Amino acid sequence: MTDLNALTAVTVLRAGALTTVQDLGRPGHAHLGVPRSGALDEPAHRLANRLVGNPVDHATLETTIDGCAVRVDAAVTVAVTGAPCAVRADGRPVAWGAPVRVPAGAVLEVGAATAGLRSYVAFAGGVAVPPVLGSRSRDLLSGLGPEPLSDGARLPLGAPCGPPAGVDAVPCVALPLDELVLPVVLGPRADWFAPEAVGVLAGGGFRVSSASNRIGLRVDGPGLPRIRGGELPSEGLVLGAVQVPPDGRPVVFLADHPTTGGYPVVGVVPEPSLPGAAQSPPGTPIRFVPQRG
Repeated sequence: MTDLNALTAVTVLRAGALTTVQDLGRPGHAHLGVPRSGALDEPAHRLANRLVGNPVDHATLETTIDGCAVRVDAAVTVAVTGAPCAVRADGRPVAWGAPVRVPAGAVLEVGAATAGLRSYVAFAGGVAVPPVLGSRSRDLLSGLGPEPLSDGARLPLGAPCGPPAGVDAVPCVALPLDELVLPVVLGPRADWFAPEAVGVLAGGGFRVSSASNRIGLRVDGPGLPRIRGGELPSEGLVLGAVQVPPDGRPVVFLADHPTTGGYPVVGVVPEPSLPGAAQSPPGTPIRFVPQRG
């Protein structure tokens, strides 16, 4: 068993609404019923790691809405990306989106998101909790990986890998502006829906629901009319699948999605568009753009 006291570590002082350890996930286990999981805004996770000199697959902290606060045992380089937020070290403002040296014993405070939902906190060396099936990610659906952060928890850090990256500017490519635009490649079960369903999907009136989470982006808005009732025998589900439950309102599956399901899938959102979905607060207007495969 790993002795956390023998390693450089951080102590959680304020866990926030939902802060989890995430890396690039555990692909290749869907046949076991295990989804990929991993950082919802993968470009932000990768950037945070690059800024502190880590390989992109090292584990970061993914915060939700209101950030977190930790105390570092030893001096460490950190970077915060994703949703813009105030960052402080021992009460002093420090840069967001850039490598920052935090001295031993200092408190790193990651504030509430001022746009988007999720910020990513990288530490030089990465968060070194024990991997499960090759990943340190927390999967909310299966329960695999380390528990979400709680006040007083200690997280070990790995050894630094290289010098931090120098940057002049950091793009926020995943953050939606006035609306979230999601292309949807129709199929495999588009034939379960009435001909007018594609028009309903493209017609607007959808917003991000407060019931959304790491499993899926749920929406408020009109229901898609079906021409076939009942359910399918359970079949495989992929990242970005747009499943339609009996109420007709689409659900866009994100990283912790189930690997099988019996509700029809009207289409699939391509993976490059999913970070924007992960960063869209409740109430954000959604415009689906149906495309033929």
